[in-house]
Amino acid sequence: MEFTAKSNAIFEQCINDYHKTDNVDAPINNPYEVKSIEFYLYLKNWIDTVQWHLEDIIRDPEIKPEEALLIKRRIDKSNQDRTDLVELIDSYWLDKYKDTVIAPNATINTESPAWAIDRLSILALKIYHMQEQVNRKDASADHVAACSKKLAVLLEQRKDLSSAIDQLLSDIEAGAKYMKVYKQMKMYNDPSLNPVLYGNK
Repeated sequence: MEFTAKSNAIFEQCINDYHKTDNVDAPINNPYEVKSIEFYLYLKNWIDTVQWHLEDIIRDPEIKPEEALLIKRRIDKSNQDRTDLVELIDSYWLDKYKDTVIAPNATINTESPAWAIDRLSILALKIYHMQEQVNRKDASADHVAACSKKLAVLLEQRKDLSSAIDQLLSDIEAGAKYMKVYKQMKMYNDPSLNPVLYGNK
């Protein structure tokens, strides 16, 4: 099985598990062995799924400002968790291919495998929720038709992205490409780098 076939199946499983309660505070019940790549993929998509719904909630025009602030800070933490997990998944690939002989003419990709997997996880959420719109019984025929066209594009995008990721992994395994992990070095969460934070000391 190609890696993205496994990933897409886990993402769909996770999204379906979340929607059993459709609650951003529901506890995660990750069914995979701790520290396995499957465990990390499920956790990655769970973080994305919860954040997707937090982004919906915070856009409620009737939301109270104090509640919106709490959710905004929760989203900030989620983004940091997401970044940390992407780097952890990339570390899995670095370790797996650490003994690969890199060809003299090998090239580096524009993004690492895990950041491409990050996009695949978000794409799974877009597909799920666009399918929801297609299935709506209270929507107009024009709305359903428009969403059906968008869904077809998203499905094609998932096919293309999956193929590209599997090809990238194959090239890395063969030594035709190599990868590096650049830590994101986000500044706004760091008290020593964000002037609003270090200025208040």
